[in-house]
Amino acid sequence: NYADICAMRHPKEGAALMASKVVKTMPIINAGDGGHFHPTQTLADLITIRHYKGSFDNLTVGLCGDLKFGRTIHSLVRALNRYENVKFIFISPEELKMPDPFKNFIDKENYEETRDLASVIDDLDVLYMSRVQKERFVSSDEYERLKDYYILNEEKLKNAKEDMIILHPLPRVNEIAPEVDKDPRAVYFEQTKFGMYGRMALIMKLLEARK
Repeated sequence: NYADICAMRHPKEGAALMASKVVKTMPIINAGDGGHFHPTQTLADLITIRHYKGSFDNLTVGLCGDLKFGRTIHSLVRALNRYENVKFIFISPEELKMPDPFKNFIDKENYEETRDLASVIDDLDVLYMSRVQKERFVSSDEYERLKDYYILNEEKLKNAKEDMIILHPLPRVNEIAPEVDKDPRAVYFEQTKFGMYGRMALIMKLLEARK
């Protein structure tokens, strides 16, 4: 696709950003931009959070896993930071920490960083899990060492709030045990459905369709 060609020619800039600078006659949908942003997934995430929590204000949101390359997480944090009294807890190993450019716009009192999911899970209103992305690693040994750093299971959920919701952009690997699927707090399959509807609405908008 044209965005990918632009990214190869200009690797320091995001594919969709480069494409939007060059292509003036057609709309561009950023459906995932390397390790930078993923706005259409954020539509799915926001619809899901609004559906289950009723508001974006006054939430404590835990983001767990690959925060370094997790473009869905970068986009979601950027969006939720616009709302009132949203606190972020970034949960990752040192090697996959949230990069400074993706957190420097957040007031320092509104986020904290930890390696330990168990120590903060009882504070969370939203837990956003993410996979460790094999395709982002140069070293296969480094990937193997980190890929199962977090595995969410029912035992870990015992201390979580009853109305906490669990999100995941999918696909998952091992970071959420299948036993969690039956937990009423697991809403990632609904999140996928909301994403389909959100993207359909976006395409209809760009096509200027009235029905």
